Amino acid sequence: MTRTQTRRTGARSLMALAACLLPLTLAANAQDNQAPGEERANPCVAMRNAPTQTRTFYLTNVTQQTQGAEILVALRNLLCPTVKVYYADSQKAIVMEAPQAELERADKIIHDLNLAVKTYRITYTLTELDAGKTVSTRHYSMLLGDGERSSLKEGNKIPVATGTYSNGAAAASPSSEVQTQFTYLDIGMSFDATLAVSGNSVHLRSKVEDSSLDQPVTIVGVTEPVVRQSVLDGTSVLSLDKPFMLGTIDIPNTARHMDIAVLIEQIK
Repeated sequence: MTRTQTRRTGARSLMALAACLLPLTLAANAQDNQAPGEERANPCVAMRNAPTQTRTFYLTNVTQQTQGAEILVALRNLLCPTVKVYYADSQKAIVMEAPQAELERADKIIHDLNLAVKTYRITYTLTELDAGKTVSTRHYSMLLGDGERSSLKEGNKIPVATGTYSNGAAAASPSSEVQTQFTYLDIGMSFDATLAVSGNSVHLRSKVEDSSLDQPVTIVGVTEPVVRQSVLDGTSVLSLDKPFMLGTIDIPNTARHMDIAVLIEQIK
């Protein structure tokens, strides 16, 4: 290749490189020349003088005050500061005064957060066994939503005398009426459950209590009842639609024991 040909080839390469770099250079210059105000455009500034409307959003799926408060906080953090928002807990409603564009944003936010609360049925099964043979089986069910707490009791209230008193005339007249004060003890089965759902796993806080009367005792001439109690208290991680054994309680003065199992099902 001659020196002249070499110069022509080098010139052509430089022209090709310049043609490739030209669009990039123009794009960079365009970005450099962009007005600073356009980069930091704030839509809320343009809405300061925009006409406003008042609208009420009803939270049809909110059952607790904390749920409505969480939606209210989300609206205040995501919408423009000039938007006026008020939560009426008694009506489960959010009242808002804002421009039309902000009302439309609020409608979408509320639609995404105001979801229907799933309801679950918790069934406790108590199986009494004697030497491996089933003697009796009892079922207790309650309905709960995610994050809710519920309790269930079955049994009797037993009156227990706690003291006596009389009016001022009792000292002068022995026949004056003497009043006896009573309190009442809950005897039977008691269940307390708190539910927290995460995906297909369920965190269940359970307290199962079985109480019954034993032989009374006499203290200083007064007959007092004796209450026998068995309590199973703890938190378990369960899967939906699968029975889970919470524990076993021995029945005093017998060779029997009681198995306590729980089943959680989603019903809607």
